[in-house]
Amino acid sequence: MTKEARRFIAACAIAIVVSGAYQELQAQVSVAAARELYASAAYEDALKMLEQLHRGNQAREERQAVGLYRILCLVAVGRAAEADQALETLVAQEPLYRPSTDDLSPRMRTAFSEARKRLLPSIIQQQYRDAKAAYDRQDHAAAASAFAQVLEGLRDPEIAHAAAQPPLSDLKTLALGFHDLSVKASAPPPPLPAPAPIVVTAAPAAPPTRDYRRTYTVDDEGVVLPTPVKQSFPRFAGKVPNAATGVIDILINAMGVVESATLRVPVDPRYDNQLVAAAQRWQYKPATVEGVPVKFLKSVQVNLTPDR
Repeated sequence: MTKEARRFIAACAIAIVVSGAYQELQAQVSVAAARELYASAAYEDALKMLEQLHRGNQAREERQAVGLYRILCLVAVGRAAEADQALETLVAQEPLYRPSTDDLSPRMRTAFSEARKRLLPSIIQQQYRDAKAAYDRQDHAAAASAFAQVLEGLRDPEIAHAAAQPPLSDLKTLALGFHDLSVKASAPPPPLPAPAPIVVTAAPAAPPTRDYRRTYTVDDEGVVLPTPVKQSFPRFAGKVPNAATGVIDILINAMGVVESATLRVPVDPRYDNQLVAAAQRWQYKPATVEGVPVKFLKSVQVNLTPDR
């Protein structure tokens, strides 16, 4: 047998081994197999396998890996719009997931960072609403876990600037308060002490039960009043002929947002509508009762001074 013939047979044997290994890899539907296909530049085959995995139920770490490699494969085959959508989906499903920088090119690191900065604030606000809903239906264990997730998201370094300003800074204050209340409410009751001798005495009056969901006013005891964060009055169009005084009632919710504004005493027909519209945009640090943010009905006096 000539040297050329032996080289040809050896090359064929290597090709058969590689082809067999590749076919065996394709037959395995797993994250590891998809990663190997991606590493060998078989992007379309890796993408098909990842789509199968994406439709199934996976553990959290596997779901994160599937999402990451779907994005990388879509970028590799030039499907940029689908890659952007897959990136937003992954951030929405796993907002705290930060892939290893070793797996990403500088361009993809920037894309991940920008997507998280853009999406995390709205995701965290929705998480807070879900946590508050669990608290309102008295599912305190679920609420405690959900508020903890909100607080963890607010500690993410990529949104540190946004988290230090309203509305996220106010959200952090609320989440801390409701988290502590949820933890206390979900704690198991202490063990019952040994029975003590029965002594009949006059029982003191029980303290009133607080209803944190009702609307409080200045007449209620134990209320820390709301303080203005943004409360600017519109300018009067034209000259003020005569002094005028009015009163506007505003309902401030537990997040410090004005839910409604009503003129109890009108000021001036030319000014009243402007005043109501402006009041609906005012913001406050919410009122609290025993440290819990509550709704509050606040009355604001408005004075018009005549021009001189």
